[in-house]
Amino acid sequence: MRVTRETPTIVVLGGGYTGVMSAVRLARRTAAQVILVNPTDRFTERLRLHQRAAGQEPVDYRIPELVKGSGVEFVRGRAVRLDPEGCTVRVAGTGGERQLRYDYLVYALGGVTATTVPGVEAHACTLDSAATAAGLAARLSELSRQGGGMVAVAGSGLTGVEAAAEIAESHPDLRVVLLGRDEPGSTMGPKARRHLRRALDRLGVHVRAGVRVTRVLPDAVELDAGEPMPVDVLLWTAGVVAHPLAREAGLEVDGAGRVVVDASLASVSHPTVYAVGDAAAVRQPWGEIHGTCQSGIPTGAHAADAIARRLRGRRPRPFRFGYLHQPVSLGRRDAVIQFTRPDDTPGRWFLTGRAAVAYKEAVTSSPATIYRVSRWLTIPARMLSRTGARAGRPVATG
Repeated sequence: MRVTRETPTIVVLGGGYTGVMSAVRLARRTAAQVILVNPTDRFTERLRLHQRAAGQEPVDYRIPELVKGSGVEFVRGRAVRLDPEGCTVRVAGTGGERQLRYDYLVYALGGVTATTVPGVEAHACTLDSAATAAGLAARLSELSRQGGGMVAVAGSGLTGVEAAAEIAESHPDLRVVLLGRDEPGSTMGPKARRHLRRALDRLGVHVRAGVRVTRVLPDAVELDAGEPMPVDVLLWTAGVVAHPLAREAGLEVDGAGRVVVDASLASVSHPTVYAVGDAAAVRQPWGEIHGTCQSGIPTGAHAADAIARRLRGRRPRPFRFGYLHQPVSLGRRDAVIQFTRPDDTPGRWFLTGRAAVAYKEAVTSSPATIYRVSRWLTIPARMLSRTGARAGRPVATG
């Protein structure tokens, strides 16, 4: 693309699910110079990090390949300072620091695992990147070579469930315990939840619900009742926090550090900044969106569409979204899919077994295909998520 002084520049911070979606769609829908910034050229498939942690090697995608032919310029570097007043971002890379100016910015830095509990940062493993997942895989393999050991997964949400199941299936010689305040699958309907629990039992995962880890030691965890539990490896999946850059830059953020946005996903304090995915506090008539790939990709696409409309002098449309499903893998040979209402509460239908495995794999592998297709055509929003009046309608209770 030929860049002139009149050509607007759009910088996208973050090369995850949402950032790549925004960048490719912006290049397709505008004549702007689109710059995608990420610390590494590796595209992290967060939906497969539990597989990497168990020692598997999924396809390794690279961001330059995903955006190839789209017109997106990839800059490898870490955003270290954002100045929304001056519309600049400072990026640190292998060749030093550089400053990028923008007309619009898409803030897609997402979140990282919350490590506020004492000892977590020093002694626990996380699934924040392919590198941390690979580090966990190495520790698990070493434990297996030594004849076994205790692996604890803290956090009984869907990420913790998937990780515990994957580790137990890949390393049957290890004892795996899942720790959490809630029962595993607590967001699902009773039948789907029973299937999930039976799968964990079959894989030998010991579940301890109603507990909270209050401190992590080099070889143990302390629970809220003061009870110490010896562990050889701890995987921490209990909670996510936002990247601090937005707060440091003076953008209006909520208590969790997420950028507060309007109906079009523009920052309420700095309208040339659009926040997407885990980085944004997105409200819908039925409630607030929680960060998943399912909601992240549609926010990335919508932000691109909103900026494209503004560049053409048109008013952006409000973002409308509703959840469709909760897909959960239970090792490589089982899964459960809970279909949901738009507000992510469980609906009547669910899927298990081989059909659920195929469904989950189709969902997990879809982003790369979406990006490739988006280089050549604009995928309608209704094909990316549940949208429209039904999605945005408050959910009746009682």
